Amino acid sequence: MSLSIIGITMGDPVGIGPEIIVKALAQTEVFTSCKPLVFGDANVLKEANRVLNSPCTINPVRTAEEAKGTPGMVDLIELSHIDLNGFRFGTPKKPYAALIVRYLETALSFAMDGRIEGMTTCPINKGFLNDAGYLFTGHTEFLAQRTNSAPVTMMLITPGLKVALVTTHCAMRDVPGLLTPERIMDTIRVTDYALRTSFGIRNPILAVASLNPHAGEDGLFGDEEKSSILPAIDECRRAGFNVEGPMASDSLFHFAGEGIYDAVVCMYHDQGLIPIKLMGFKRSVNVTLGLPIIRTSVDHGTAYDIAGRGVADPSSLIEAIILASRMAGEKGKNIDNPA
Repeated sequence: MSLSIIGITMGDPVGIGPEIIVKALAQTEVFTSCKPLVFGDANVLKEANRVLNSPCTINPVRTAEEAKGTPGMVDLIELSHIDLNGFRFGTPKKPYAALIVRYLETALSFAMDGRIEGMTTCPINKGFLNDAGYLFTGHTEFLAQRTNSAPVTMMLITPGLKVALVTTHCAMRDVPGLLTPERIMDTIRVTDYALRTSFGIRNPILAVASLNPHAGEDGLFGDEEKSSILPAIDECRRAGFNVEGPMASDSLFHFAGEGIYDAVVCMYHDQGLIPIKLMGFKRSVNVTLGLPIIRTSVDHGTAYDIAGRGVADPSSLIEAIILASRMAGEKGKNIDNPA
């Protein structure tokens, strides 16, 4: 069987994306699962090579089919030519924002056309992009908008635990108002479908976390469990989904970590990401569910403070690339779904 081609977007040129790409593509394990194809800038990748004193070679190609898939070689769709005079890792410049978006849009085009089987994204700085006029709160929202996909769900994965988020990048004060039964049901449905079709789990068991302490204690600590979360669970059960909750998250993640549940549906960002990063900080991966393409990502930021120092860990990127290739292999195998 031929290996899937997985596109990798370079992310912020002055973040740790270029460095972890060079490090990851020096590893044989990546190339046993797929052919990686980077979307980015040759000058910046060569500068990352210099910083790392890496023997990796940069191989510009025009098409996905030209990718050689050789360890120690970065097959590259070159989309910019950043002048290294004045370039400095860790120091963003406004013109780079348009390049970050170009890398994303081009890789997305390749994925939508079937020229690559999935895409893995390196980190971007959301605040920097918004200041430059690109008004989206993250890759998830950007890709959902560009593909006209709704609903989409952010899932985080580390060995032994999967979490799906009902709300993502928003202020805590806004979370209760966003937790409608419809939004929670959408997250359950999208998560269940993805587990069946992309992860090979025929009959997923989902646990749904509460919002309030002790699952609200019968309304004493809040009524979102009664007004929004439980109605969503009940409706999904009637539709045939195997879902339990709402469960107090202070104990839920203990049982989820033991493998009792295939995924946990969380109400807000940190509720899901804290246990994920506690269990496997270096190996955690971000996945966007509900898109017409496969998209995985590192589960960390641009790390401007260490960019260009040669110390960034590529483990999350390696896991994200391998996961994208596995999802590509599972796609369409198990599509029976109660929804």
